[in-house]
Amino acid sequence: MKWPVVIVLALSLQACNRQDDAPVDKVVASAEDIAQAVTKQPEIPLAKGPYAPRDTCFNVKGADAFRVKLAQVVKDRDVDGMVALAASDIKLDFNGGSGSEELRRRLEDDQWNLWEELDELMGLGCATNNQGGITLPWYFVQNYGSILPQNGMIVTGENVRVMKEPHADAETLRRISWDIVKIDHLMPDDRYQPVTLSDGEKGYIDSDRLRSLLDYRLVASSRNGKWSITSFTAGD
Repeated sequence: MKWPVVIVLALSLQACNRQDDAPVDKVVASAEDIAQAVTKQPEIPLAKGPYAPRDTCFNVKGADAFRVKLAQVVKDRDVDGMVALAASDIKLDFNGGSGSEELRRRLEDDQWNLWEELDELMGLGCATNNQGGITLPWYFVQNYGSILPQNGMIVTGENVRVMKEPHADAETLRRISWDIVKIDHLMPDDRYQPVTLSDGEKGYIDSDRLRSLLDYRLVASSRNGKWSITSFTAGD
């Protein structure tokens, strides 16, 4: 299946260098931080904004211990450990890719950049899902209003500039924090993306501060008392 065009952008953004002071760097915890101590504060944003990373998985039995193991495996780039945390039938894409051995192959293939994807997920919060399991990132299971996931982006940071024109010296229309915007026209190679805000205002946002709503997410649940990753996918 061909992925939505926003996924092309989401993947291309991974290659971009983070610019400026990158507010997200101050609010997104590293895998090492999470491995040391899982946040226990219920439903408290780590930053300003309606979709700022939150942790609402604290009340799911066994989830905290599982996430500590996951964070340590990611920090150590431990392929065997990651495969051990995955269900034997883990779903990896929407074209039939599945299984823990396929996960191993992809983890060992640098072209997939899965460790970098996992690093990002570790700092994007955790939510309970309708199946009784957990989903990373937190925002993936939230309501996006009128914006469809296929053409939506989350603004990853606080006080991110929305500009009138696509250049650094352009007038700043406003600043937004951890919110959802709609991509108007995909410009994969451009520094700035044309977006529509939730109230209909149009502008441009730095590509480095945008992440597709359909970028990588991880789902885990307990099967017969053992927590496992059941899905690690991007796209739809």
